[in-house]
Amino acid sequence: MPLYDFACARCGEEFEELVSAGESPDCPKCSSSEIERKLPVFAIGGSEAMGAGAAEDCGTCGDPRGPGA
Repeated sequence: MPLYDFACARCGEEFEELVSAGESPDCPKCSSSEIERKLPVFAIGGSEAMGAGAAEDCGTCGDPRGPGA
């Protein structure tokens, strides 16, 4: 069973859950079934998706998106 990240549409709780194909867990905080599966961080851009971005450039590599920009 794969581990997925979820977010509850009702209360905003974010959680991880092991689920089988076609299975949809309930929110552990409010028991709502209104949940959305989130994309993993590596699928949407790594550290930039976590809040680090081009505004924190260090100036060494020249890439405007990361270390050395």
